[in-house]
Parts: sequence; C-alpha cells; structure tokens
Amino acid sequence: MTDLPPLTTETLWAILNNELPDDTVNQMVWHILGYRYDSQTQTWQTENVDTAWAEKYPEPPNFIESRPATVQLTRSIPKENKQLLKTQLGFKGYSVDQLVPRLTRRATMANWLLSEMQRRAAL
Repeated sequence: MTDLPPLTTETLWAILNNELPDDTVNQMVWHILGYRYDSQTQTWQTENVDTAWAEKYPEPPNFIESRPATVQLTRSIPKENKQLLKTQLGFKGYSVDQLVPRLTRRATMANWLLSEMQRRAAL
C-alpha cells in the first residue's frame, strides 16, 4: 500500500469518476483506518485500527463487495460531514442509470475520505 495516490480533491474526483481501480480505493480507506499488511508474517496488523473496526473486521473489508462494511463506513461519517461531496466538491450525484451498488459504494468511500480530510484539516 505504499503506492497509494495522495489524498486530494483530484483523487476524490478520480474515485467518483471511476478512474481509480476498486482495489486502490479500498486500500486508501484501509490505510486511513489503520490497517497495515505485514508481508513477513502475511497477516494484517490492526494495532492502529479503531476497536469497533478491528473486532468486526480483523482483515480489512472489501467495501465494494460488502454492504455491511459500507454501512458501517457511512455511519462513521459525522453528521455534519454527510453532505461534503455536494458542499465541498460540488458533486451532483450519479444519474439514474448509474445508480448501481458499486458506484454508490465508491461515492460513500469518497465521502468518508473527504470527511477524514476535513477532520484532519487537510481541506
């Protein structure tokens, strides 16, 4: 996970526009959640992962494939940050023909990442 793109608004747009691979988007969220892979032991390290995540997901979840994990991610976004994609990026959402779980979950991940940027005062 060392070759992840920087956490910038350009990267968030790349997520929303489906320009980054799903694996990369997952890895970005995992990294910020605190998951680290130890290649020597071939295990996931969770020392830096919030207990609520580490207990439920000892290995990082695939947010694209897991509705429960995406719901937990959504719930972890502070209420005041739920609309950041609209207010900060001007994202108007997807058209009706684009409303498929994969894209909406990517939007959730982008919103969570944007919320993290806000929390870290990186905006």
